[in-house]
Amino acid sequence: MTDLAKIPVTVITGFLGAGKTTLIRHLMQNPQGKRLAVLVNEFGTVGVDGEILKGCADENCPEENIVELANGCICCTVAEDFIPTIEALLALPKRPDHILIETSGLALPKPLLKAFDWPAIRSLITVDGVITLADAEAVASGHFAGELTAAQIAAGEHDTPLGEVFEDQISCADIVLLTKADLAGEAGVAAARAVIEAEAEEKNRINLPILAMSEGVIDPRVILGLQAAAEDDLAGRPSHHDGEAEHEHDDFNSIVVDLPEVASVEALTAAIVRLAREQKILRVKGYVAVKGKPMRLLVQAVGERVRAQYDRLWGTAARSSHLVVIAERGDIDEAAIRAILAA
Repeated sequence: MTDLAKIPVTVITGFLGAGKTTLIRHLMQNPQGKRLAVLVNEFGTVGVDGEILKGCADENCPEENIVELANGCICCTVAEDFIPTIEALLALPKRPDHILIETSGLALPKPLLKAFDWPAIRSLITVDGVITLADAEAVASGHFAGELTAAQIAAGEHDTPLGEVFEDQISCADIVLLTKADLAGEAGVAAARAVIEAEAEEKNRINLPILAMSEGVIDPRVILGLQAAAEDDLAGRPSHHDGEAEHEHDDFNSIVVDLPEVASVEALTAAIVRLAREQKILRVKGYVAVKGKPMRLLVQAVGERVRAQYDRLWGTAARSSHLVVIAERGDIDEAAIRAILAA
């Protein structure tokens, strides 16, 4: 049983674009009477997810309770970033009842769990649970793991960096949520479930709950209040990187592309699709100013799937466009990426 004096923390992990921010937004809108705080860790120098969540702030999760750490991995900067941030959240005039941590889509969750054993915070917080999100359509097709097919993944072949990230995120989970089930369809969800079950069985995570979800909607009572105390169960959450002296992030890289005002959203979308096909780009996200439009365009892409929607008025803010582009390190051709987007 978890020490009730400790503040519960839910770690929400999952690959790039799996829907972590959408889930947190749903939890903020349905707090079950709890005062929430949110810590968002971004991969890249421009924060997008934190700003999205701050736009949803309310009395149960005010803006000062939402903290974003960009351009780094909190499990690698424990003393510099993670500990001070947690201490600041716990020192708020109204202490949160529950803290949500959204990891980077490229994060390995186990090193983060180890950080909860630091003397400064181990008596104050506990990992209530690790919730791993997996894009059902991407898992079924094997797109999340580079060139691997679903059959190869089910057979335990995870030799790509993306496959290793996926493996660690699943093996660390208390619950797996198959997101975007509406896009995957019944067959896609079934195929994705089979891949997850095979991965969990390989890591001896028998009977790992796997639930399908669309648009981030799930009863908060299903994923909050698990009392898993995951920081005390590290041995039961095997990692591909167990035994390594340090936690490396050399497999992936990101750049930020600044653009002038865009004349055509369709042309921008086509350029991003081209990036995925020709440059093997994993993820694109950011904000864009569109000529003649008073509202800011939020752009989020995973591979060739691009979603663009106007999210709010520019108002007095500078009409500037910034896109974060993420790929495996060897696939970052900065000149080519900038040329395609500029065209």
